[in-house]
Amino acid sequence: MAMIYLFNFEQMYLAKLSSVGSITDEETCERLRGLIQRQVQICKRSVEVMDAVRRGAQLAIDECQFQFRNRRWNCSTLETMPVFGKVVTQGTREAAFVYAISAASVAFAVTRACSSGELEKCGCDRNVHGVSPEGFQWSGCSDNIAYGVAFSQSFVDVRERSKGQSSSRALMNLHNNEAGRKAILSHMRVECKCHGVSGSCEVKTCWKAMPPFRKVGNVIKEKFDGATEVEQRKVGTAKVLVPRNSQFKPHTDEDLVYLDPSPDFCDYDPRTPGMLGTAGRQCNRTSKAIDGCELMCCGRGFQTQEVEVVDRCSCKFHWCCYVKCKQCRKMVEMHTCR
Repeated sequence: MAMIYLFNFEQMYLAKLSSVGSITDEETCERLRGLIQRQVQICKRSVEVMDAVRRGAQLAIDECQFQFRNRRWNCSTLETMPVFGKVVTQGTREAAFVYAISAASVAFAVTRACSSGELEKCGCDRNVHGVSPEGFQWSGCSDNIAYGVAFSQSFVDVRERSKGQSSSRALMNLHNNEAGRKAILSHMRVECKCHGVSGSCEVKTCWKAMPPFRKVGNVIKEKFDGATEVEQRKVGTAKVLVPRNSQFKPHTDEDLVYLDPSPDFCDYDPRTPGMLGTAGRQCNRTSKAIDGCELMCCGRGFQTQEVEVVDRCSCKFHWCCYVKCKQCRKMVEMHTCR
């Protein structure tokens, strides 16, 4: 029977889970190569939850690639392991983002599975009931985010906790895992439905819902942009992470932290899997930001060619109920890094 490989370094087993088929029995847990023993035990106890974990892993990859689509490092995955290469095995801010989005995606996907009735172990959040201080009736299916976060903490964090929390990298990973989950918790929202004659909203029922995962990705990306470089220090008997520059304000539980400066990601390095460089990447000739040709191409210059693109155009709404469009072809300039 073929072995299923999940990771090679650190958290990357989560990403490799996305390419695995359904996880339906305890025997599959044994074949998920890369999990530590305590994770295998959790998998066996919670086999029905593991398909949600797999979906969460794919969600994390998709969101990472969306958020970094215009940056030199664009979260490209490799066929080999680890899926993001060695880029995230160092304590960089890119690694901080990957850990945060991975922990968040597991919490999000497991919570969604609870709310949709997929899992016997959990359902809607029954702690949300009665009448709110604002006067509306709690009803419907509130997302059971407490269960999703608890599962993410037990399954994702156990790898770091099994090493002991004395190493600076373990402290960094655990902090960023929790920051990722807080990106969901801090943006839970109230959704409501009105009941009454002609939508008069005589009675309003509401429930608590998670934000869209794109919102979660946006929040974590903002935290990436403002991440704090830290170092480990001993405070009393505890080892903690503090800003490397004492003039910076201390980071909060919702901020991302990193230990090592990032490489420039300009050039392909065959000795470093995942360091693909920016040659051949598309860039924006008129932008002064990181997606602009000057910065994206690292000063190497770019080449321009005309390419034909096909767009939908002349769209019309037809009653009832569909939209019909024509296909229009046009020539556009495309700029790629040398």
